[in-house]
Amino acid sequence: MIEIIPTYVPRDAADLARGGDMIRSFASAVHVDVDDGVFATPFTWPYSKQGIFESFDLSALAALDIEAHLMVEEPRDLGVAFARAGASRIIGHIEGFADSNEARAALEAWKGAGASEVGLGLLFATPFEVIEPLVPYCNCVHMMSIATIGTQGIPYNANAPARIAEFHARFPDMTISVDGGVAASNIADLVRAGAMRFGVGSAITKADDPAAAYNKLKVLAENALE
Repeated sequence: MIEIIPTYVPRDAADLARGGDMIRSFASAVHVDVDDGVFATPFTWPYSKQGIFESFDLSALAALDIEAHLMVEEPRDLGVAFARAGASRIIGHIEGFADSNEARAALEAWKGAGASEVGLGLLFATPFEVIEPLVPYCNCVHMMSIATIGTQGIPYNANAPARIAEFHARFPDMTISVDGGVAASNIADLVRAGAMRFGVGSAITKADDPAAAYNKLKVLAENALE
C-alpha cells in the first residue's frame, strides 16, 4: 500500500502544533524531522542547543500516526523518548551509530519503549553493505534521495530510482521509504523502482494548497503501480 507522509520540521513546540493542525486536516500521519546540529545542521526541536535535546511531549500531534526521523548522532536515547511519547515509528540513521551492535541495540530499545515499527535511514552515498546485517531487525529502510540532509529543498538526485531498484532487488521483502525532493515529477519513477512509502516536505507543506498536493502525489504513486 502506498503511503504519503507529510514531513514537518518544527522549530519549537508551538511550531510543532501549527504543523500538526495543518497536516491533520488532510492526512493521518506525520513525518517529524529532527536535526541535532551535529549529524545534520542546524539543530531543530526538541534540541535546545547543538547535541542537547530537552524533554518533550507529542500531544500537539494527537490523532496523527507519528514517524520520527532522527538525523542525529547516537539516536538511541532520543528514539526511546519519542517512542515513550507516542511515536509509532522510529527511524535512526545507520551512519549515526558507532557500529552495527549499537544500531541493533537501539532498534531493540525503540521496540521495547513502545514503537510499533523501527527502521534505519541510509544516506545517498552509503554502501548497502553497511546496512545489510541489520535489515532483518528493521521494519523499513528509509532511503535518502538527496545528496545532503538537514534542510528542506535540497535538489532531488536523479540517480535515486536506480539506487532504490538495486536495493529492492537485494531485499525484495523490505519496505522502502524515500525522503528528499520527492515531487509530482519523480514519485512514479520511485514507485516503479520499489518504494512504497514517502516522506514529503516542500512539495506538500510549501504548496499553495497542501491538501491538493498531497492528494495529487497519492494518485500519481498509486497509478504507477498499475
